[in-house]
Amino acid sequence: MTPLALEIWNARYRLDSGVANAEADIAASWRRVAEAVAAAEDEPQRWQDAFVSILSDFRFLPGGRILAGAGAGRQVTLINCFVSGPISDSLDGILESLRETAVTMQKGGGIGLDFSALRPSGATAARTGTVASGPVTFMHTWDALCETLLSTSSRRGAMMGTLRCDHPDIEAFIGAKRGGGALRNFNLSVLITDAFMQALDEDGDWPLTWPAAPAPDARVYDRMAAHDTAEPGVLFIDTVNRNNNLYYCETISATNPCGEIPLPPFGACDIGSINLTKFIDKPFANNSRLDADALGEVVRIAVRFLDDVIDISHFPLEQQAAEARKTRRIGLGITGLGDALAMLGLHYDSSAARAFAASAMCTIRNNAYRASVETARSKGAFPAFDRDPYLDAPFVRRLPGKVRDAIASHGVRNSHLLAIAPAGSISLLAGNVSSGIEPIYALDAMRIIRDRQLNTRERDARDYAFALWSGSKSAAAGMPACLVTADMLPATAHLDMQACLQPYVDGAISKTVNLPPAASVGDVAAIYASAYRLGIKGCTVFRPGTCTGQVIRNKDGGAAADEAQH
Repeated sequence: MTPLALEIWNARYRLDSGVANAEADIAASWRRVAEAVAAAEDEPQRWQDAFVSILSDFRFLPGGRILAGAGAGRQVTLINCFVSGPISDSLDGILESLRETAVTMQKGGGIGLDFSALRPSGATAARTGTVASGPVTFMHTWDALCETLLSTSSRRGAMMGTLRCDHPDIEAFIGAKRGGGALRNFNLSVLITDAFMQALDEDGDWPLTWPAAPAPDARVYDRMAAHDTAEPGVLFIDTVNRNNNLYYCETISATNPCGEIPLPPFGACDIGSINLTKFIDKPFANNSRLDADALGEVVRIAVRFLDDVIDISHFPLEQQAAEARKTRRIGLGITGLGDALAMLGLHYDSSAARAFAASAMCTIRNNAYRASVETARSKGAFPAFDRDPYLDAPFVRRLPGKVRDAIASHGVRNSHLLAIAPAGSISLLAGNVSSGIEPIYALDAMRIIRDRQLNTRERDARDYAFALWSGSKSAAAGMPACLVTADMLPATAHLDMQACLQPYVDGAISKTVNLPPAASVGDVAAIYASAYRLGIKGCTVFRPGTCTGQVIRNKDGGAAADEAQH
């Protein structure tokens, strides 16, 4: 392990650091986690050995809550991702939702919240006659709560706030982070509908209404675009619901904090990532290749692992436990894509790179669904499974015929199996592989690390593939073009990569489109419009200098990036 990886392990994932029974090395952490998760099985030793085999060489990286909490003997959740229950438009409802958020975050879970049900600023309450302050004002209360809880934890608090594009306070929501420092514990996304995109194409006015329904006297505003900050992002909510495997029994209006898990009220999802760099044979050689057979084997074991996590995890709220057990959602994704492409000699912005990424994700998808069907044969399908409507879901219709036939005969254990998270901290743990499907951010950088005592300091962060290449015989030939970094790529490269993977992901993909500082409002608007046309479920942009809380700094003085945690 690199010094940075050791520091990440000690600060975030090592059990009882500084006391007599502290884990001596990361191998002890792997054994603790594998033993705890395998306890859900009828043959625990068999599965413990299988789980250790995929954990010990960083081929599979469970979500951070699993690594930190499984087998630790603490009343914490192993689930990274939640969405709150509905926030009702009353003081009692708001306070109850705030309580549920506090309980969830105290147990270690991030949470998404849809504020669209709250009446707009200036509206009068029928019963009390008081004037509403609007959803953005209440969001500051959530932000203060998160800040308070952060003061007792080395893990940054994480929330996602969403608001419909037709809410009368949408302008205030879009501008909520302007001026710096506001709502720092929130990510923000506007819920964009098909109707809005049609109005955009027609250059029409857009009625803002509350509740969310057309009204003859609707207030009308010119359409707006966000540019001055890195937020809000956009969530194409009709695209999300249209492509939801459980379209027949749930409606989604929010995601987890990083955007890769669209979830219904009280939804929960446990996540993990396949480290693609570990499946590249002969990196930087002319005959380098992906070991697809090994990849498929690890995927099948990882699916079983994540399914078991649902059965051993604590849940902050009973409603969350019930929802998780009803659908048994998991989110298996990838990390290290940028590095894997470089190791194969592929430029990130190339048709060959996109073809490789799509092929690898297709392999993961097919093996994940096969593994879920096999688990359903012995343990049963998820309780909300309804064969005919499930098989008619758009994503399920695209599965191979043999997989669909197996689902029809035996059901499937998990309603959803795939999501691509940013995988920030766990990618550092694996040697600073490139995060998620992002390109390499920097070959050499400095990164701010927070220890258990909440102190921060900068540490060297050399990219995994760059370090591998630097120590190889290939280095004598000079820097290859495949070692490309995010600031060298056009916005289309980011969108095209996300779009080529989305057809193989039943959840969503956390992805940031990096833009130069000179990018215009029109450039941002064009990216969002292109993302919608490409079928992407959500989109976020980043211009250097537009957000706070940045933790990565190029050694050459380049721009920093915001932190993504999992």
